Amino acid sequence: MTSTLANGMPLSWAQRYRDLGLWTDETHWEMFCAAVERHSRHSRHSRHSGPASPAALDRSRSVSWEELRRGAELASARLAREAGVRAGDNVIVQMPNCVAYLEVIAGIWRLGARPVFALPAHGSTELRHFAEHAPARVLVGPTRPGRRGQRTYDALREQMPELQILGVDHKASDPWEAEAAAGELPEVGAAQATDLAFLQLSGGTTGVPKLIPRTHADYLYSVRQSLTVCDLERSSVLLVTLPASHNFTMSSPGILGAVLVGARIVFAPDTSPFTILPLIEAHRVTHAAMVPPVLLSLLNAPEVAEHDISSLRTLWVGGAKLSATAARRVTPELGCALQQVFGMAEGLVNYTRLDDPEEIITTTQGRPMSPYDEVRIVDDEDQDVAPGQPGHLLTRGPYTIRGYHRVPEINARSFTADGFYRTGDIVEQLPSGHLRVVGRAKDHINRGGEKIAPEPVENVLLQHPAVHDASVVGVADEVLGEKTCAYVIPRPGRAEELQNTTALRAFCRERGLASFAVPDIIRVVEEFPLTGVGKVSKKDQR
Repeated sequence: MTSTLANGMPLSWAQRYRDLGLWTDETHWEMFCAAVERHSRHSRHSRHSGPASPAALDRSRSVSWEELRRGAELASARLAREAGVRAGDNVIVQMPNCVAYLEVIAGIWRLGARPVFALPAHGSTELRHFAEHAPARVLVGPTRPGRRGQRTYDALREQMPELQILGVDHKASDPWEAEAAAGELPEVGAAQATDLAFLQLSGGTTGVPKLIPRTHADYLYSVRQSLTVCDLERSSVLLVTLPASHNFTMSSPGILGAVLVGARIVFAPDTSPFTILPLIEAHRVTHAAMVPPVLLSLLNAPEVAEHDISSLRTLWVGGAKLSATAARRVTPELGCALQQVFGMAEGLVNYTRLDDPEEIITTTQGRPMSPYDEVRIVDDEDQDVAPGQPGHLLTRGPYTIRGYHRVPEINARSFTADGFYRTGDIVEQLPSGHLRVVGRAKDHINRGGEKIAPEPVENVLLQHPAVHDASVVGVADEVLGEKTCAYVIPRPGRAEELQNTTALRAFCRERGLASFAVPDIIRVVEEFPLTGVGKVSKKDQR
């Protein structure tokens, strides 16, 4: 008998979290069904007559809670009939933001199977890795994936003929018409709350993403705990801007949080302000999650003034460090509250609280959301640093994994002997418990013996009126070891102002930046390279 769960959690710790009442016996499918029943009953009692209000919608479809459950049942029927999916199978899901995405993953859970969450941007290299490593023999994607997607699927069919690719027409008014006509549903697959629920992707910047095993019990605890520190409720309207399969989008409090409380879910096909702003206005969106580049695009979009976004109540911003400069602009310019979110698909999630002082909200990345989250900040020798000093962030808790999926050699260096996860983040902790992210351990620059954290330099560059976004990395230098190189994206129509790099360096010095931290090299670019999970790839910038 194994001594750990699929997420590496020792059975003794799992029992402890159950005894504390943190983990329940509910699976994702059971949660989904109970929530749909609860919201459908409320809808019937509140509307008296007329159609049910939408639970979820995209550009092609709008469905009620009952229709959403029916769609999930029919999705499970197609998966079972065409691909033979059954309990215990892994199914790669590579769907765009759409109602069908939610139906597909719920349908997989109904069968007792496990989604492997891929992003639309992933190519054949990553998808093949997921299929081999999970392992998985079925991939669900859009029927019309576009040119790049079609090339990806063609390559996969050639490289892995045993991998079955199931296309879903997410733009159809009824993607499950054939299954509805057949009229038969497969039995609900057996699953327990401590079983593997799905495989999420790491946000690492080296190689292909690692697979993160999450159980039903630990992940649903994470979602419910997020709801205790966020103001998402039944009357809320959640705009899904980031890829739906992101951990941030799914659970902080995300799509699953919306399902739990009965909030309406609006799927946006992309993150452009030209897409987001009309959706906020048309659907009276109250909540949205964004990464800093998306927020910056919104803040700098002249079109903001052309749309009524007064319904916006709260923006959750995370996935990467948000500069204090950008954070201070949110409430004055967008008229809504900001909650910074610092989390990881491996587990630990930190939030600033809605009632925190403004200085805390704009300059920290929050504090752990659960009283059972354990945090250590250590030096290079794993010794605790003095209070307030920067160090390596280690964490352990009821929703943090104890090991990646099937990579013992990586687990040996990513987790301590007593189960703490080495996040790779350099942070400092305030007396209030709030964390301030200094950077990633491997991103710090050593310029002639002077240690430079990229974030303060980026923050100064972002104060320049012509700079839309900035990313600072170290590049090899024979004399200094490393030089600082700043990549800057100009605001629309203002690229010429950044061509005078001498003036931009002078701007940095005038803002009080140390002379050794002023960028040695400045490169004006149109965009930054991204990792497989959508973060800026500093590895590719070096």
